[in-house]
Amino acid sequence: MSSLQIPPTGLRFENIDKRYGGLFALRRVSFEIAPGECAVLAGRNGSGKTTLLRIAGQIVRPTHGKLFFPGESLNDHRQSRPGYVGHSTMVYDELSAEENLLLFARLQEVESPAARAESLLRDVGLYERRDSLVRTFSRGMRQRIAIARALIHRPSVLLLDEPATGLDPLGISWLAQTLRELNCAGCTIVMSLHGESEISALATRAVRLDAGSVVADTKAGASLHQILTFGAA
Repeated sequence: MSSLQIPPTGLRFENIDKRYGGLFALRRVSFEIAPGECAVLAGRNGSGKTTLLRIAGQIVRPTHGKLFFPGESLNDHRQSRPGYVGHSTMVYDELSAEENLLLFARLQEVESPAARAESLLRDVGLYERRDSLVRTFSRGMRQRIAIARALIHRPSVLLLDEPATGLDPLGISWLAQTLRELNCAGCTIVMSLHGESEISALATRAVRLDAGSVVADTKAGASLHQILTFGAA
């Protein structure tokens, strides 16, 4: 993955509110992530991390406020389609690993979809299981195919919600190395994490949420250690 050349794209939230009935999941969230940053969202369960990532991934719309992608090219729509890995793998259990990636490659209008699918299957260590149905995969293998799906269109923004879920120590090291290579290639990464880890060590920025609001940011002077420690649940 280190050979990728990814156009620089940032992410900006302007006065984002998200309300479900009378419940506010997010309240007036405003901050910007610069192109090429590796940012961590920290906070206890229910603090708004997942909701903010889903808005960034354009999976849900904010009740109020706007989302921008600074640096986005008008000639390349990939930047406005971030790669997203959530709590659900968002792949089809009754398709094989290869069939899933081919499907998403074609939906994303990827050039040479078969070659791209093969390359990612090798990257995530699933090439030998390319013909196996996803429903036969372990949780860690399913997480790997979810990451491959998110990367299929070479997005310049990658969003990950607790990306180490289901991964064993070897898998976590693989994920850390993969994210390091992507970030070095120019990919902007935003991920939610609990506490410090091998993956959090990649962070160049951290933002802490509490009750749907931003309460700490390394850009405002807080330390990464403080945000990750206080944000753990």
